Amino acid sequence: MRRGLIVLLLTLALVVSAAGAAAAQTLRVGVNAAFPPFEYIDDETGEYVGFDMALIREMAARMGMEVEIINTAWDGIIPGLLAGHYDVIISAMTITNERAQAVDFSDPYFATGQVIVVHAGDDSIQTPADLAGKVVAVQIGTTGHFAAERIEGVASVDHYQFAPEAFLALKTGRADAVVVDELVAIQEIRANPGELKVVGQPFTVEYYGIALRKGREDLLRAINRALAQVRADGTYDELYRTWILGE
Repeated sequence: MRRGLIVLLLTLALVVSAAGAAAAQTLRVGVNAAFPPFEYIDDETGEYVGFDMALIREMAARMGMEVEIINTAWDGIIPGLLAGHYDVIISAMTITNERAQAVDFSDPYFATGQVIVVHAGDDSIQTPADLAGKVVAVQIGTTGHFAAERIEGVASVDHYQFAPEAFLALKTGRADAVVVDELVAIQEIRANPGELKVVGQPFTVEYYGIALRKGREDLLRAINRALAQVRADGTYDELYRTWILGE
């Protein structure tokens, strides 16, 4: 009986070990897939696409891992990471001191800034100061949200779950402007030519990073190494041209 039990326990240990090894080959990636051109769902295929999606798949390939995309609401994306629902977040997430207290970040992989979007015929708003007395639409929990709240005199900062909802508020007259990442604004304007415009230049400077739970130094090193490889071999530039420049 004791010998049989030992054999059984050894067998179970091997099964568990094998299962763990298999699981380790899948990188679970948390995203909020409503932020083109970085992450969104293709209407025709239902696939998760965008710059971030292509980048993380390229990086995972160099790490010898498959990718599982887990779509989640933006305001719960860091809590989901801390709860272990996924291994990393790549979702156009700006590296901030506040976020860095809760999670670790990879090396920066993208530079951007916040811009103001208004109706194409609106010349009354040219700078952040011109938003005084105005209603500004933002995606909740983003750096655009935080930047808008720091602008003095804004009448109201209205929060929306997704960036397209903030743009819809502007188009339908429920908001006077949207504050959002520059490239997200450009993508929206390309999709609606002649309807909206960006005024001025970005009024913040920000860097996107890949977020991980603290204490996962091995995974962080692997991610930074893979990111460096993607940059060095020209793949990053190809992805940039495809997803950001639309070439």
